[in-house]
Amino acid sequence: MLGVVRHSLIKFPLNVMNEKELLVNKEKKTPSFFIFMAIIALLAVVIGFGKTFIIPTAKGTFAAPPIIHIHGAFAFSWILLFLIQTSLIHYRKYGLHQTLGVLGILIAAGVMTTMILVGKYVVTRDLNQGLGDFSYSSVIGVITSGIMFFSFVFFGILKRKNAAAHKRLMLLATIIVLWPAWFRFRHYFPSIPRPDIWFALVLADSLIIISWIWDKLRNGLIHPILKYGGAFIILEQTFEVVAFDSPIWRSIAKWIYYSF
Repeated sequence: MLGVVRHSLIKFPLNVMNEKELLVNKEKKTPSFFIFMAIIALLAVVIGFGKTFIIPTAKGTFAAPPIIHIHGAFAFSWILLFLIQTSLIHYRKYGLHQTLGVLGILIAAGVMTTMILVGKYVVTRDLNQGLGDFSYSSVIGVITSGIMFFSFVFFGILKRKNAAAHKRLMLLATIIVLWPAWFRFRHYFPSIPRPDIWFALVLADSLIIISWIWDKLRNGLIHPILKYGGAFIILEQTFEVVAFDSPIWRSIAKWIYYSF
């Protein structure tokens, strides 16, 4: 997938799209598509973690090791930063946007690192609760999500001088980090079967489909970052749903767990 992204950045006439988007942005006064996506991301986090984390924490009834709170702080900071950064671009505060970008690198590194530590904690917790070998299976998704998230952020930083590529890479990174929030929507709709499909896959990846539609309608074509990067995310997460907890999956998950 990373090779496809590099190829797309070379072959696609990105300057043409940059010029078209700049013209559109100069003409419009309404918030950009990326601000709307950032607001959706913030709402998804607040609603998704409302029942299981935010409200219990506020009431003092949520008990978890510090790494859970640290990871939550990093992840929430990324969502807030994405909203702030898209707003700064909309209001042409480019200098502050670049300055906060340095903070974004540190936050992204914190999100990925703590994500892995939380994944290991969850496996250990589930093993102690007697869930058996099933406990190991979740760690693969955590690792792949962390790698994909940071990869998109990394390439976004490399392409920071290319606005069209940069903001789409950061959007895809944000979509990846939202996965746990969407999955927790199952607590609001417990009667819906297979929440791993309807919430963790269909609902979570619907933002990619929406982005494709917006790009096509607004710019006349889907930017290759969204097309190939988004398709990779959907395919990877679909594969996880299909292969989850299979014998091979468990073996790999055990190897990963005991390697840390």
